[in-house]
Amino acid sequence: MKVLKTSFRDLLVIIPDVFPDARGYFFESYNSEKFINAGLDLKFVQDNISKSIYGTVRGLHYQTGEYAQGKLCQVINGKVLDVAVDIRSNSPTFGKYFSVELTEENHKQLFIPPGFAHGFSVLSEIAVFHYKCTALYSRKDERAIRYNDEDLNIDWKIKKPLVSEKDVQGKSFREIEKDFFY
Repeated sequence: MKVLKTSFRDLLVIIPDVFPDARGYFFESYNSEKFINAGLDLKFVQDNISKSIYGTVRGLHYQTGEYAQGKLCQVINGKVLDVAVDIRSNSPTFGKYFSVELTEENHKQLFIPPGFAHGFSVLSEIAVFHYKCTALYSRKDERAIRYNDEDLNIDWKIKKPLVSEKDVQGKSFREIEKDFFY
């Protein structure tokens, strides 16, 4: 397993060791011992899976308080552009975003620590997206930033995004509470 640092503190790209053969491939998507040895002593408490069609944009989501979530994201089938926005108010990368393509072929994972808003766009006909969370879902602590926020100016690589009404109703980046600190 390789752990690649990004220009955002604690935001990491993880590349698992993949073992292909004539039947397909095998890899460990998570191994607590390997993660601890890589400096990632995490406790995951919830796994989520979504299936989405081309053009879907989900996000930008985050949770506050004791339910702030770290997420380990990967694609099981298809291809997405995975996006993390730094919302830690005194961070040098506050208000900036990082994006990476996660695909069933490249097997990359993105670890997003608490203090980031998260979203993704589907770039394949269908995508099955899996993520592990360090805190349980909490409706009262859930927040959203509009995917098309002018200040963030995220290029989702989609011309006509399909977005839920809930996500359309998200706040602008300027309106969010400053709940996270670097």
